[in-house]
Amino acid sequence: MTTATETKTLPRLKERYRNEIVAQLREQYSYGNPMQVPRLVKIVVNMGVGEAARDAKLIDGAVRDLATITGQKPQVRRATKSIAQFKLREGMPIGAKVTLRGDRMWEFLDRLLSIALPRIRDFRGLDGRKLDGHGNYTFGLTEQSVFHEIDQDKIDRQRGMDITVVTTATTDDEGRALLKLLGFPFKEN
Repeated sequence: MTTATETKTLPRLKERYRNEIVAQLREQYSYGNPMQVPRLVKIVVNMGVGEAARDAKLIDGAVRDLATITGQKPQVRRATKSIAQFKLREGMPIGAKVTLRGDRMWEFLDRLLSIALPRIRDFRGLDGRKLDGHGNYTFGLTEQSVFHEIDQDKIDRQRGMDITVVTTATTDDEGRALLKLLGFPFKEN
């Protein structure tokens, strides 16, 4: 047995959150208790593959891309009920999702904000008004190729994805302030 101690490094964005952002939020909203300061809970990345109802192989590409982007094996989502107009039967795979928590969530968010979003063509910022009333923010990306982990030559087809950032903020203003301090590029109205 070796007694070598591993030094675990904190993700860059998590360290900045603990050292700078918590103090700024406490000053801005004058929280009495440090546990009142909003923080990230999880990030859910969802990729719907509606065409998988006709071609079952398409779900494999979505699962592979999502695993490459997030570094975690996606959960295949299946149809809960049959819809005849869409030729969809109950139990067919129609999407994939990943729930990121902890250090993996912070690493993904750092890569999203510093590398992926600036790579979007004609990007003018995210809409800051799209919070859900409880400080959670959801936005969509039209293609998976903005992530540098995806090899451009191995893309079989363009797939969009929804990214939901869940926070402990109680109001939209607190959630927006947290996300803005984390580095979300919101449009200025």
